[in-house]
Amino acid sequence: MKKIVLTVCFSLLFSGSLYAREPLAVKVDVLEKTGVSWNDTALPDYAKGSPEVTILRISIPPGVRLPLHTHPYINAGVLLHGKLSVVTQEGAVLHMEAGDPIVEVVNQWHYGKNEGSEPAELIMFYAGIKGEPITVKAEGAE
Repeated sequence: MKKIVLTVCFSLLFSGSLYAREPLAVKVDVLEKTGVSWNDTALPDYAKGSPEVTILRISIPPGVRLPLHTHPYINAGVLLHGKLSVVTQEGAVLHMEAGDPIVEVVNQWHYGKNEGSEPAELIMFYAGIKGEPITVKAEGAE
C-alpha cells in the first residue's frame, strides 16, 4: 500500500498536476548551422587525431585589438555582450553585436577588435586535436 501511495505522490509532483500552471516547455533556437565560415569559405574536413574540445570565455576590453592570428581547427561561438569586429588579412569584415553567432575562419589570418564602449564577451568552442594549438599568432604579433 505504501508503495502505491508514494508512486501516486511522485507522479502528481513530477507531472505538474499539483500546480495550477502548465509544465515548462523547452525552447531551442538554432543560432547557426553551416558548412562555411562567416566569410563564406568552406570549412575544412575534420582533422585526424585524438579530438580535444576547448571552450573559452573571452573578454576583450573596449578599444583593444587582438594580434593577427589564425586557427588551424574549426571553431564557433556567440558574442554574449558588447560589439566586436573581425577582420581578415584580405580585408573582409564581420561586425558583431551581442547575441550574434560566429563560425570562425580556419587557416586564414585575421584579428578581432572591440570598437565598442564596453567589454566584448564571447564563448568560443574549438574542435581541435589533443596537444595541438587552437590559435597561432603571426610572427612578431604581441
